[in-house]
Amino acid sequence: MEELAEGVSNLNLVDSQKKNRIQVSNTKKPLFFYVNLSKRYMQQYNEVELSALGMAISTVVSIAEILKNNGLATEKKIMTSTVDVKEDMRGRPVQKAKIEIVLGKTVNFDELMLAGQKVGNNIQEQS
Repeated sequence: MEELAEGVSNLNLVDSQKKNRIQVSNTKKPLFFYVNLSKRYMQQYNEVELSALGMAISTVVSIAEILKNNGLATEKKIMTSTVDVKEDMRGRPVQKAKIEIVLGKTVNFDELMLAGQKVGNNIQEQS
């Protein structure tokens, strides 16, 4: 029993949740917050996983399309499913749609990010 307790205490719970996953909400943050966060995650981890439930799915699709259309990301994987979510009032499970999109860096991601930073710096200097 002591060995089991030691094994449980040595578990790294951080590994159970992906570090490069962004769970998108359509009510908490603006769209470009998630776009910029995705760029930072791709710089750090080379890919980002966007995840959303229900009405936030359209926000995830928009983020992915913005990044792809700007030449920053390529689509690696798209997964859709349904999950049971407990309803607030009665506690009974309700099925919601879920989407997960994995995006990877394009070959010229770093060049584009550097060019974007230079443009941003020039705009600040002119102001």
